[in-house]
Amino acid sequence: MDLSLSHEPLTDLFADPRSKSKTADVDDFERSGFLTGLPILSGTQVNALREALDDLIENHAEDPLFYEYKSNESKVEGNRLLHALGAWRISPSLHDLIFYRPIIEIAEQLLGGSIRFWHDQVFLKPAGDGAVVAWHQDYSYWTRTVPLAHLTCWIGLDDSDEENGCVQYVPGSHRWHLLPRGDLANDMTAVFQHLNAEQKDAFHPTPAVMKAGEASFHHPMTVHGSYENRSDRPRRGIVLNFMRDGVRSNTNEPLLAGVPVIPMGQKLEGQFFPLLSAAE
Repeated sequence: MDLSLSHEPLTDLFADPRSKSKTADVDDFERSGFLTGLPILSGTQVNALREALDDLIENHAEDPLFYEYKSNESKVEGNRLLHALGAWRISPSLHDLIFYRPIIEIAEQLLGGSIRFWHDQVFLKPAGDGAVVAWHQDYSYWTRTVPLAHLTCWIGLDDSDEENGCVQYVPGSHRWHLLPRGDLANDMTAVFQHLNAEQKDAFHPTPAVMKAGEASFHHPMTVHGSYENRSDRPRRGIVLNFMRDGVRSNTNEPLLAGVPVIPMGQKLEGQFFPLLSAAE
């Protein structure tokens, strides 16, 4: 069953009555282009999502509902690198995460209005290995949608630090020009070819050192990346990408693999882009 047909939770995993409203530091976000270390998930929820990720890898790698699924052999025998889009259509736990109110409330504050779901991603950097994700801006890959009114939430399923390849953000880079798209799994120095002297001087990344269950949020123009996993621990993460209600298609090609074309100029809505809120 394609779980994108349901725009409400299918389980009670994220129906914790102890969940409280979340408040984001909008001023800090506007100043730096990111927020880190926000407590989002309980230990029970983290464990359930780890199990869901294991199930995807073991039983659903060939599922056609994925928008994209890339899994490569690691340098460490028995380990695999993973990056996949569309898990919310397959896993009940990952489906229900996008409807979790504490995350939605922060996204509403940072985007300044009602939000829709754009797409998800799951990442796995196995212990002792893990390809780098070169410095980039998310919107350089999303120009097929306009206007620029997007937001990314990165949720850790493991403690993350510099040793196991945590995400790193360049403060203030959300005010830079749009950089060209590059190879996200290769050269960590390529970005400097496209920066001016002032930007190079300001290039001082901040590691997002976080506990499992904590989240970071970043602007779609914020330059970010991550180095390899040098530790004996995995680094697993789930990414939820949001957009403000009203974002339109900027192409006559499919926005995501397998999703029907939304003609240029038309609003993103419907089965694959559920409305998550109606902020006033």
